[in-house]
Amino acid sequence: MMAEAFPPQDGIAGDGAALAKRSAAGPAPAEQWNPPFCGDIDMRIARDGAWFYRGTPILRPAMVRLFASILRKDPERYVLVTPVERVGIIVEDAPFVAVEMLLEGAGASQVLRFRTNVDDWISVDAAHPLRFETDATGGVKPYVRVRGGLWALATPARAIDLIALCEMRAHEGAESFGVASAGAFFPLADAQELAAIEAGL
Repeated sequence: MMAEAFPPQDGIAGDGAALAKRSAAGPAPAEQWNPPFCGDIDMRIARDGAWFYRGTPILRPAMVRLFASILRKDPERYVLVTPVERVGIIVEDAPFVAVEMLLEGAGASQVLRFRTNVDDWISVDAAHPLRFETDATGGVKPYVRVRGGLWALATPARAIDLIALCEMRAHEGAESFGVASAGAFFPLADAQELAAIEAGL
């Protein structure tokens, strides 16, 4: 197993004691903090949701959850934020991965819930919408908003599960293929785009 080092001189990355205080408190109020930007650090979130520091994977789930709790998306970059400093990190796609999906209720009361790789449960609704993009092969990439500008990308298996719940429905004056949750409808494609998407699955 590769060692993990978080030198004190690296500020946020080395302040394990301060981060530990957040372990039972959930996400920090990072949107409310406006500390000075202190530059970038060598931290990266890979497309599969794995975190790396100086090229070394961060293997402790508790440490990943702690860093995730102070993550924020600024207009120009992703940052880790405390009340006294703000540092930039690299995110290859979305910062989180939706690894589990639950369907609660049916019909008008149907609610979709996703669990992320850092064990946050998100109910899909108007405040936590779904959005759909396509990859280089034309396949569907569903995302769900976790908080602020932070999104979770559904794994391929969860994307297939989600698409299986989609239906054709009149939406904003057109026939759209999408899924409903918590009284809101999230279109994946219009009728003309549907055949191309199916070909890419």
